[in-house]
Formats: sequence, structure tokens, C-alpha cells
Amino acid sequence: MKGDTRGQVSIFIIVAIAIVAVGVLLFMFYPEIGSNFGLESKNPSEFIQDCIKDEVESNVNRLSHQGGSLEPEHYFVYNSEKLEYLCYTNEYYKTCVVQQPMLKRHIEREVEEAIEETVDECFVDLEESFQKKGYEVNLRRGAFSVELLPKRIAVSFDDSLTLTKETSEKFDSISVMVNNNLYELVSIANSIISWETSYGDAETTTYMNYYHDLGVQKKLQSDGTTVYVLTDLNNGNKFQFASRSVAWPPGYGVESVLG
Repeated sequence: MKGDTRGQVSIFIIVAIAIVAVGVLLFMFYPEIGSNFGLESKNPSEFIQDCIKDEVESNVNRLSHQGGSLEPEHYFVYNSEKLEYLCYTNEYYKTCVVQQPMLKRHIEREVEEAIEETVDECFVDLEESFQKKGYEVNLRRGAFSVELLPKRIAVSFDDSLTLTKETSEKFDSISVMVNNNLYELVSIANSIISWETSYGDAETTTYMNYYHDLGVQKKLQSDGTTVYVLTDLNNGNKFQFASRSVAWPPGYGVESVLG
């Protein structure tokens, strides 16, 4: 019996050593093994997504806090931030004029310009990364575009990428998706601007009654400017901007007129 027990213990030790040895080999050679069996850790879209995501989010956040412009030219300073006037008149008693009639497209172009340098760097890194994995890389660069979509931001590339190692695989539609509801907030901002141009004011409770996850703050300033702050209560995303419409001269506000 003792001999049988010793034999079983010896077998267990040998098996344990074998398992450890296999584990070490897998750890050392997994990249090559994965490559040979087509188990690449990333495809091109995932690589570019990881590379540009932070840059997209950073610029979108800045745009959202400044009324849709990275470098506002006509703005109101609120809480140390420059808020672009999306509707403005310098006259009293007059309704404002829209300053960014294509607000959504304006924001998309701002993002495109802001991330262009990072995009170029990411595609250089992409090419080098796959070359290090033993691929022959044929990359033809094209234009790219940014689009605000419901609940997300899409970055689409017209680049053509062919990866060759034993066989070839071609990628003609590299794209990146970033979760963000700026599309919805901009749509509501456009609706508020429409009220400002027509009536010089907007009834914000209407929006909150309809969109229960939306917070809308309307902050009147001493010079007749109104600051609007739109906030998604689920994730804290916000879009804020300024408007000046049907402003009253100092000392002649609505309270004065009504006595």
C-alpha cells in the first residue's frame, strides 16, 4: 500500500510540473501562437478606437461647455468659461439673430479639426504595430468625418488597409463609435434658440416635463444675456450656451415696466 501511495504522489508531482511547464511556455510564446491561429488581440477599428477615444471625448467635453466652439469668438463669460452666443442682438427690445444656423455640423467640424493630428499619429502607430506582428501592411489614407448621432458620436475613415501574412485581409470601412448624447442636447439647444428668435425667451419646464432625464437651467444675467445649461441627469453630460434676446436697458426691466 505504501508503494502505491508513493507512486500516486510521484504521478501527481509529475503532472503538476507538466502543467507549470505548459503554462510557462504559453506565457512565453502566446503572441506567436495567437498570431499563427488568427487570434490577433485587436482589429484595426479597435486599435484606432482605443487610440483616439480619449481625444474625441476630451474635445467634445470642451465643446459642450463652451456652446459648441473650441475657441469662441463671440461669448459670455460664465463661471470662468467662455460660452458662445448661439443667438444674439446688441439692441434692446429686439429678438436675437441665430449665430450658428448649422450648429450640429459646426460642432462636427470642430471635432474633426481638433483630432486630425491625433488621427494621423494613430494610423502611423497602427501600421507599425501590425508590421511588428509580421504583417505586410498596405495603408492608403483617405479623408475622415465626424457625425453626431443619437446617443453616440461616429468617426468614419475612408482609408483602405490590407494586411498580408500567408493570406490577405482588406479593411475598407474603419470606424469608431464613442458613447455620448451630445446629439440630443444640441437638438434641444436648437429648439430653445428657435424660441429665443421668435419670442425672446424659452419655457424650460416644457422640456423637463417631456424629457424626464433632462435638467434645464436658465440663468438671467445683468446685461440681458441668458445662460442655458442642459444636463443629462443620467450621466452628467451637459451642453451650455448663451443667448441675448429682447434685452431691457438698465433700470427698465420687466419689473420696472409693471410698476
